[in-house]
Amino acid sequence: MIPEGTPIKEDTLPIWVPAVLATGPMVALGFARFAYALLLPAMTHSLSWSLTTAGAMNTVNALGYLLGALLAPWMTRRWRLEPIFVLSLVVTSFTVLATGLTLVTVLLAIFRFISGVSGGVVFVVGGALVAQASANDSPRRAAILLGLYFGGAGLGIALSAWIVPVVLVSFPRLGWQMAWIILGILGLLTLLGVIPAARKTVHNTITRSRHDEFRDPSKPGQLCRLSPTFVAYGLYGSGYIVYMTFIIAFLQHQGVRVGEIVWFWTVLGGVSMLAPGIIGTVLGRTSGGRGTGGAILLVLAGVVLPLWSTTPLAILGSAVLFGSAFLVVVTAVTTVARRNLPADQWTKALALLTVAFGIGQSLGPFITGWVSQNLGGVQSGLLLSAVILGAGAVAAFIQRDYPGTLESLAKPRCEAGEEST
Repeated sequence: MIPEGTPIKEDTLPIWVPAVLATGPMVALGFARFAYALLLPAMTHSLSWSLTTAGAMNTVNALGYLLGALLAPWMTRRWRLEPIFVLSLVVTSFTVLATGLTLVTVLLAIFRFISGVSGGVVFVVGGALVAQASANDSPRRAAILLGLYFGGAGLGIALSAWIVPVVLVSFPRLGWQMAWIILGILGLLTLLGVIPAARKTVHNTITRSRHDEFRDPSKPGQLCRLSPTFVAYGLYGSGYIVYMTFIIAFLQHQGVRVGEIVWFWTVLGGVSMLAPGIIGTVLGRTSGGRGTGGAILLVLAGVVLPLWSTTPLAILGSAVLFGSAFLVVVTAVTTVARRNLPADQWTKALALLTVAFGIGQSLGPFITGWVSQNLGGVQSGLLLSAVILGAGAVAAFIQRDYPGTLESLAKPRCEAGEEST
């Protein structure tokens, strides 16, 4: 059941609200997580890291993200979503900035971990804010609004693609440190827009106690409806993060020029920023896990393409394929949850999906870092990630829909099975 005081949608959500809240994923993912791939070569050289250490540093961040996803439901039961989102964004921005203030690997790992925790909270709570505030919108429009929010990570990728190289050139000795500091400052500046946008979600809703007709005495067992999606999302997390962690190092090792890498990362970020909102119109019409599975297959194609060729055209194709789908997967699984569960379970479902995703992200960089270190270089790690993504796509296509979630109290088969035991 949703606690008293939880916001429920009263009017359609203005599109500018998720557009501004999208700066949360921009900082939590685009800066705190994905900018690491751009800075990894400079950090590895400066700090004399091995590939295993480099992968472990992202694993630490992913473990923090996992903990943040676990904490999010507990926090939302005690405090309102809006201040949690804003304060978590503040912590993420400060830890991104702090990453540039030390050369000590242990301290860097601590800052990466904390930014993962707060970033996980930002991602889950922000997604719940948009999902709840758009509860009265049509499935198609709600998917577009969710896609707009999640697309913020793509904006972060595109911005970092231009900021990081310029800073690295401008500060040859400590460029990677200055880059983290600048990204952290930009994160803090987003609060100027985030705070009024978060307040708008409050003004746009009324409390749960005034909408008893939305109450649904459903049991937690209904979450097992999403079992295939939980598996698919965990495998996806393990597979996609390898590409995002090591693709820059791989391209540099293959002799790709810096200018081409900048454009590669810019195209990837730009496409990923626009794709969720555009493809949201399609996701609103798909059934079961077809949207999720199809998006994972596009990501898989983007991973495989540079392994086949590193010509400029192939690199551009990889950026377009991967960028067009990797955030769409996030929108797709959120849409599946929204379509198959009552509103009072959306936050919990999103948190558990993020936990599955976080587990995959935690294991992926470490395992493939070890494989890359010992079994043939970064290329072998990327091949392993492609296999994992293929398995995730298969799991996603198994997901089916459960009609009438909001109109009836029909129980899923898995819950009926539980009651018979």
